[in-house]
Amino acid sequence: MPPEGIYIWDQQAGPTVFSPFKADSDYFAADKRWMMNLRVEGLDALLASLRAAGIAVKTDATWDDPITGRFARIHDPEGNPIELWEPAARA
Repeated sequence: MPPEGIYIWDQQAGPTVFSPFKADSDYFAADKRWMMNLRVEGLDALLASLRAAGIAVKTDATWDDPITGRFARIHDPEGNPIELWEPAARA
């Protein structure tokens, strides 16, 4: 059973986790207190397509991890972050 406040929905591709951050977290801008994280395949092609459509994409090598995977961030029209996550290849 997950810790209190953590909600998990298991799917074929892996779990979807609903988990709040602490109120004093610096992971978000002070005026944007939530973020959707979407699991994707083919992150590089997706980012190229988003950029071609004029969507600003942020990447940061420190977000990426060979065990966890790769990440990028875009924002919805209201400025809320949307994290794009390509899980690491399974061995």
